[in-house]
Amino acid sequence: MSVKVVDTVAADQQGASNTGWHLHYAQMSAGQFKGRLIEAELGGVQVYEEHMNTRIEQYYKAPGDALVFSFDMADAALYLLDASTQNLWITPENYREIAVVVPTGQLRALNLHRTFEDLLLTPLKSSHGAVFMGWLSAMLGRIAATADENAETSALLAEQLADDCLFVLEQSAQAQQSSTIHRVRKHRRIVQQVFDRVSAYPTEQFSAVELAETAGASFQQLRLAFAECVGMPPTVWLRMRRLNLARQALLAAGPGDTTVAEVAMSYSFWHLGRFAQAYRELFLECPGETLGRVR
Repeated sequence: MSVKVVDTVAADQQGASNTGWHLHYAQMSAGQFKGRLIEAELGGVQVYEEHMNTRIEQYYKAPGDALVFSFDMADAALYLLDASTQNLWITPENYREIAVVVPTGQLRALNLHRTFEDLLLTPLKSSHGAVFMGWLSAMLGRIAATADENAETSALLAEQLADDCLFVLEQSAQAQQSSTIHRVRKHRRIVQQVFDRVSAYPTEQFSAVELAETAGASFQQLRLAFAECVGMPPTVWLRMRRLNLARQALLAAGPGDTTVAEVAMSYSFWHLGRFAQAYRELFLECPGETLGRVR
């Protein structure tokens, strides 16, 4: 058994802390970021709990050869992920998530995607899920505090967690309507197509019409997809994303390498006063302070 507890002060630092994931994090609401990750490996099963105080853009690809049972503790919803899963969404403020990553072999599944594809990335709720995530959080906190599980106990606990997660999944899936599954899947496809386009052209400013055309969707479909999957309008999301990229460029610059104006304009912020105001509102400091910080 191994346990780690990491406290972070930047969104990208939080994203880099989670073992086995391909993650991109960006800050999407104002304030000094504070995060915590508690992670334990128990007989091959990974369990982690994550806390973040500001809204965060998460883009991730789940670990390979495993099924992830991710519980949104604010919404009491279970989300299922596998190695085929890539997703973009925006967390609420003061977000808490607890998850169990179960290797394929411990599920005795030959083809995870085929077995679970109808339930991937769909919010699944049940009373069993709410009870289980509370128990799981308490159990992980105890392990992090004491680290007293031996190898035999860890193996037994890993087997129990896999069985419990499948039971919660079964109970939650029974309550899920197929119409919801199809709607969520359609909206996630729209968001994914938009993300792929803006990722290919990170310095560009796109209009809502251009984003809708990129996804082959109507303006209304684009708006509804982002409302459900991201939690903010697409143009607001894009502006926040470019502010985060500008911050990364300012932090990476060496003395005399660039100016605030050059960085702002490279990310399509043509009005420097508005850029500085938006930057200060999001990160609680002026862009010049970020650029001048001693590395």
